[in-house]
Amino acid sequence: MRLHLYYYPRSFSKLILAGFTLVALPLIFSFIHAAIYVDRLAEQSEKAVYQAVLATQGSRMLVEQVTAMERSARQFMVLGDKSIFEGYMTTYAKFRQTAESLSRLHLDRPQRQELEALMEGEDALFASLQKGPREPGTGQETEGQFLALADLARSILAGNNRLIDRSVDVMRGIAADAHKVLVLHGLSLVPMALFLAAGFTFLIARPIRQIDAAIRRLGDGQFSGGIRVDGPQDLQNLGNRLDWLRLRLIELEEQRGKLLRHISHELKTPLTSIREGAQLLADEVAGELNGQQSEIVRILQQGGLQLQKRIDDLLSFSVAQLRDAVLNIGPVRLDRLVERVIGDHRLPLMTKGLKLELATKEVTVAGDEEKLVAVVDNLLSNAVKYSPPGGTIRILLEQKADGAVLDVIDGGPGIAAADWDRVFDAFYQGAAAREGHVQGTGLGLSIAREYVLAHKGTIEIVKDSVKGAHVRVTLPAESPERPG
Repeated sequence: MRLHLYYYPRSFSKLILAGFTLVALPLIFSFIHAAIYVDRLAEQSEKAVYQAVLATQGSRMLVEQVTAMERSARQFMVLGDKSIFEGYMTTYAKFRQTAESLSRLHLDRPQRQELEALMEGEDALFASLQKGPREPGTGQETEGQFLALADLARSILAGNNRLIDRSVDVMRGIAADAHKVLVLHGLSLVPMALFLAAGFTFLIARPIRQIDAAIRRLGDGQFSGGIRVDGPQDLQNLGNRLDWLRLRLIELEEQRGKLLRHISHELKTPLTSIREGAQLLADEVAGELNGQQSEIVRILQQGGLQLQKRIDDLLSFSVAQLRDAVLNIGPVRLDRLVERVIGDHRLPLMTKGLKLELATKEVTVAGDEEKLVAVVDNLLSNAVKYSPPGGTIRILLEQKADGAVLDVIDGGPGIAAADWDRVFDAFYQGAAAREGHVQGTGLGLSIAREYVLAHKGTIEIVKDSVKGAHVRVTLPAESPERPG
């Protein structure tokens, strides 16, 4: 499914905000859940401590009250004083109140049974004492009953330790559950958050990559194919503006090509007349020339040839810009083509006293012979132009696994590192051209590059330790596809 089918916020900032929100939601949920468990643990701890304190206080009060009732009962049984019995009744009322408060706490079953037995025993003693002092000899029985009740009260007090242990166990269980839940959340929500982060990173980076690719295509002069940017509305609008820029650049390229062809055509007509006139003078059709006049005519002829070469370069560059132009594909013997181009440069080679080291093997490729001639011609022209008098030019041609490889190496000043990335740009002349006495249009390498790219090949500056410029052309072994 294409990304434009998904819902996007209308602005890039809203997309980023939505991404951060969705990524943070699982983590916020985990934090809230952990806080709830911590609150439950704290609440349970508070309840457990409160229950333990109340149970301990109540149990101690029961022990004290049972002891006080035992002392009052003994005195009453000996003295028979009603005021002592009234004190006993007051302590008994407090005992009942303490026992009822204690029974409302979360006691375990043994404690509750002991408390009920204690209350029943005290009720029985209270009912017995209400009848008045007993006969002599019954005090030991009553004392034994009070001792049993005191033991029950102390047993209830000791049972508080079990209550505390049980509360601690409950808190440990809650803490273990909280730990388990937090681990489960970490194992589930954190990967989910990472997945959402990766997804939104992709959604955010996708339109940026599309914009970057579109700008690179425009920078490389590749204007075919529309520009579309998926994503928020503001980035889609930016993509539309880039597509408008692409159409505008196509229009400007067409206007530039028309202008170059028009200027070249308009210049060729008067130039032809000038060259023909210079040739007539050189042939002494209008009369015999002296030495000085012959030198002037020779200068005119050389100037005409150089101007013709500049016009031909402009026309070739205009054609080379049309990478989709039809190539006349056929088998081409590159070794013979190189020899033919060398033959066309015999005169400038001899004029500068240049030596030529040729190491070519029989290589056949599928290509447009005319355009490949232009490639080799421009490379050799550059080598001749920048080589010092008496220098050496090396031409290497061989067949490799990835296709035919042609190397042209001159003995000139070489190409500065600052010019490596721009030397194939149209009309660009490096530092060597600006400093030297030989000037050109700066189109030779640009034309060669366009023709090589039309053949799906590569052209590059080899950065090695060899003195001079080293240009390498690689043509594919298979025939390039025909446009259209």
